[in-house]
Amino acid sequence: MTLKRILVCLVAAVTLAGVAWVARDKESAPGETMADSADKFLASLDDKQKARATFEFDSKERTRYFFTPQQDKQRKATRKGLALADMNDKQKDAALDLLKVSAGEVGYKKASLVRSLESILADLEGKGGAMVRDPSWYFVTVFGKPSKTGKWGWRFEGHHLSLNFTLDGGKLVSATPCFYGSNPAVVKKGDKKGTEALPEAEKPYRDLVGLLDDDQKKVAKQSKQFPEIEEAVRKPGVGKPVGLAAKAMTDRQKEALKKLVTGYAERMHPSVAAAELADVKKAGWDEVYFAYAGEPADGKQRTYRVQGPTFVIEYVNTQSDSAKNPANHIHSSWRNVKGDFGQE
Repeated sequence: MTLKRILVCLVAAVTLAGVAWVARDKESAPGETMADSADKFLASLDDKQKARATFEFDSKERTRYFFTPQQDKQRKATRKGLALADMNDKQKDAALDLLKVSAGEVGYKKASLVRSLESILADLEGKGGAMVRDPSWYFVTVFGKPSKTGKWGWRFEGHHLSLNFTLDGGKLVSATPCFYGSNPAVVKKGDKKGTEALPEAEKPYRDLVGLLDDDQKKVAKQSKQFPEIEEAVRKPGVGKPVGLAAKAMTDRQKEALKKLVTGYAERMHPSVAAAELADVKKAGWDEVYFAYAGEPADGKQRTYRVQGPTFVIEYVNTQSDSAKNPANHIHSSWRNVKGDFGQE
């Protein structure tokens, strides 16, 4: 190989490495990229749209999150923010780009799949359905002025999604509450049969229960189902941990517990997931508790909670889906036990 060709190859390799490094750097520190993406989105809006999409950072609206349908008797939206349905293609692309930058690739794909289930619900419920079922009925709300130095935040929200982001000094300091739901949990019929939006909430939990012995189940299993996940609260009212502590588990059971927790964390941006899991480790995996109620089987009502000193995972699957299949309707979330929205 000639010297010239060697130099060309070296330059190409360095260039590719540089591109890869930039990509990794943006993936690991999304705060500044989020500010740029939010500015781009807001700049695409007209004055009326911007008035609907923006609030002050300290507005009470910032902590009023809802994952249930929010509409009046006339089927008009009561949820705050600007809906994708009310954006042109350029604006919609900018909004979804902001979501991808904020939630990461895994979270973005999961959110897109949850949104797509609205079309299935629309078909199942028909024109006479009480609720608006529309994949574009998801709302963007920006709190404060996007900045690489100050405080601001934003929310992407609609039926079965409430993704909340708080930034300070160019850093993403909170991505909770982080709520994902799914109706149906598993699509039973049609072209999308077998589609499952939240598998990370199901199989690892069933695997963990299956590894517990009878005495452990007596501690972990609760006599009553856990209640529905709270909306519009700044701090989860879950009380003290209940159930079986990880310190009373075998190594294999602990690994199953870690897999369940990690699956929930990885719904968030990779940098946030890494920080959350680091906090769990620092506080001690032995201090994480697992509790469940009901039976971990298809069609059986079931709930569970995983709680440590820094976080709480809540899972509720007690409702039928819109096709009347029992217990095929998931609500699940990751919360900060000391308070969400960067309050800690």
